[in-house]
Amino acid sequence: MILAATTNESLANTANVLVYSSMAVYTLAFFAHIVEWVAGSRSKVGRTAAALTGARRTASATVEVRTAEKEKGGGTAVLERPKVITRSAAGRRDVPDGPGAAGGTEKGDLYGRIAVALTALGFLIEAAGVVSRAMAVQRAPWGNMYEFSTTFSTVAVGTYLAFLLAKKNIRWIGLPLVTTVLLNLGVATTVLYTDSDQLVPALHSYWLWIHVSTAIFCGAVFYLGAVGTVFYLLRDVYESKIARGVTVGRAWSSVMERLPAAATLDKFSYRVNAAVFPLWTFTIIAGAIWAGDAWGRYWGWDPKEVWSFITWVAYAAYLHARATAGWKGRKAATLALVAFGCWLFNYYGVNIFVSGKHSYADV
Repeated sequence: MILAATTNESLANTANVLVYSSMAVYTLAFFAHIVEWVAGSRSKVGRTAAALTGARRTASATVEVRTAEKEKGGGTAVLERPKVITRSAAGRRDVPDGPGAAGGTEKGDLYGRIAVALTALGFLIEAAGVVSRAMAVQRAPWGNMYEFSTTFSTVAVGTYLAFLLAKKNIRWIGLPLVTTVLLNLGVATTVLYTDSDQLVPALHSYWLWIHVSTAIFCGAVFYLGAVGTVFYLLRDVYESKIARGVTVGRAWSSVMERLPAAATLDKFSYRVNAAVFPLWTFTIIAGAIWAGDAWGRYWGWDPKEVWSFITWVAYAAYLHARATAGWKGRKAATLALVAFGCWLFNYYGVNIFVSGKHSYADV
């Protein structure tokens, strides 16, 4: 008995060391992504964006001069139309995708590959920490907010790497992903940390593996969709300004021109949210079945149940808006961010600040 307790304690300490080690590796990946973006800013993409901005200024000045000459001379000469980039309505522009964070430079691409390699290494180390924690507590490693947070960040990084293995051009997510993971693990290890312990008897069920694992996976995919939505909104505003001939700062142009087109980002966000929405529906149903086994009722309007349903309604509204002509584009994207905000509150707010059956004691 004493030997088993010592072994479990040793495994728990090992899990903690592995989580801290993964944070160190993720930090290196963060700096590598920073260098990737900085190296890409010196690429031909950045210089071309600056040149286009300068050309627009020259064209605008030419129009103003010729207009003044026309008014002064009273002539009826027809002004020449300045050569600007013309694009269609928002969300339907014929704009090519950018080359990515590396900006098409060899140096940027090298650091980008190093960042991905470090991210993969951090993922493996953190995953080993999650497994060690599971072996220490001898149950699913998500019985409190600390365990849930470490598992969530592991799944989020794993999903990102899976997209890369599938040859999807989403390396632009790398920097915000690693930044978020570091913040999440920082909060988990300092504020949310809880010693390994057993669950209450009512929660000892195989539904713990089914319900919570799907909830974590859904959250990870929703997060990637939210990042894509934020970038879509930024890129869409940028493309709108370019279409109107508005001057855009050189640094901002360099960043925006390396991202995929707004239409591509919008499509990515929609597809990942739509793909995982049925699984989120299953998560709620599985939770209801587990509640029936554990507490003798399928639905009791517990805060976690309520906010899970609110999140479901929000994502359903987003998917419906995408199918409605008047709500496509920025309006639908705003709904997607509201829906992810509901998921975040369900993740942090309900578990920590709201009392209920799902609240984590001592987080």
